[in-house]
Amino acid sequence: MLVVDDDEAVADVYASQLSGAYEVLKAYDGQTALEKVTPEIDVVLLDRRMHGLSGREVLEAIRERDLSCGVVMVTAVDPEFDIVDMGFDDYLLKPVERTELERVVARCIEHLDREEAVREYLSLSAKVDTLRMEKNAAELDASDEYDRLVSRLRDLEERVDEAGLDSPVDR
Repeated sequence: MLVVDDDEAVADVYASQLSGAYEVLKAYDGQTALEKVTPEIDVVLLDRRMHGLSGREVLEAIRERDLSCGVVMVTAVDPEFDIVDMGFDDYLLKPVERTELERVVARCIEHLDREEAVREYLSLSAKVDTLRMEKNAAELDASDEYDRLVSRLRDLEERVDEAGLDSPVDR
């Protein structure tokens, strides 16, 4: 696992909280994160707003490398509709309590072994859930990005029905 945050104290706290259950590496900037991301890394906890390379740029580079690691954005940046096009697996708003961090990391690792359609479905589900928590109904109704997200999620539902997952679209 790799924890990436330009606030060294935050990265150190998350690494300490998870080091009992996982082998944890740390990076305090995006460039160092890209140097440390290898196929052996299963999960990256990634701050969205950093000096130098942003979390979004690091995320894009990870996905361009076609690495199969899960990426959890752990950030103080309130989500906007731009998250629809970001390739993360989950999105947590700081501050994050230890139990929530542990739960999301465990779920992300569990999902790594699933086929790509299921991973995409779970990623899209996290985005729908995040936007529903942070946006009001009028904002969701007015967003073409949100409509695309929900439409893609519904398209994937048939492919993942045998996995027994509940759709956040119908919640």
